[in-house]
Amino acid sequence: MIRKTILLAALLIASLITTCEAQAKKAKKDGGFVPIFDGKTLNGWEGDPTYWRVENGALVGEITPATLLKTNSFIIWKGGEPADFEFTGEFNITAEGNSGINYRSDRLPDIPFALRGYQADIDGKMRYTGQNYEERKRTTLAYRGQKTTIPPYTGAATPEAIRANVKNNAWGGLTMTGSLGSSDSLKTFIKPEDWNSFRLVVKGNHLQHYINGVLMSDVTDNDTVNGTSKGLLGVQVHVGPPMKVQYKNLMLKTL
Repeated sequence: MIRKTILLAALLIASLITTCEAQAKKAKKDGGFVPIFDGKTLNGWEGDPTYWRVENGALVGEITPATLLKTNSFIIWKGGEPADFEFTGEFNITAEGNSGINYRSDRLPDIPFALRGYQADIDGKMRYTGQNYEERKRTTLAYRGQKTTIPPYTGAATPEAIRANVKNNAWGGLTMTGSLGSSDSLKTFIKPEDWNSFRLVVKGNHLQHYINGVLMSDVTDNDTVNGTSKGLLGVQVHVGPPMKVQYKNLMLKTL
């Protein structure tokens, strides 16, 4: 009996080693990227099943006339709190849709499935897609087409003080240090109601959002009070009319 138990344990360990080696080889083959969504289940993710499901290989967020939201709702990756990374994938959003990819975020304790932090904005009318918007904090850090620098913050670290520094839904004091092209010209690279690729490059205080290989916004965040160096990753369905957003081929590489 003891020998049999030892043999089974050895076989289990060997199987785990083989699995880990296979995953490591695949990650190396894919340039260090690993999949964080299996395309079949919500394993590894946490969200409200009223709004999130898997369909045809995609992570689907949908609001119907019967399930309208009172607050934005996220499905959150449970695999860790990435710091420096590249995150790639594809999205497809309906015309009335509003979504986004949150990263380096924290979870609010008093609202179910709510994240606060940096967001790569995505919307069906393509008014905001590609910009850097900080959910529940400093709001817009760079509109599409902007390269910006966020200065150090010297005010009080309270929600009221932070809101007081927001002007016209953008963080007060940010400096535009360059242009990536006009918002309208960059919009032409985004396909409406079709699949588009995204790539987020997040390293130190430098945050870059790409859509279909085109750099849409570029932020250097020198605000050590409000900025974050690591945090949760998740995707959003936004308060508003019925909508549907899909995500697939979600790949993460730690830098």
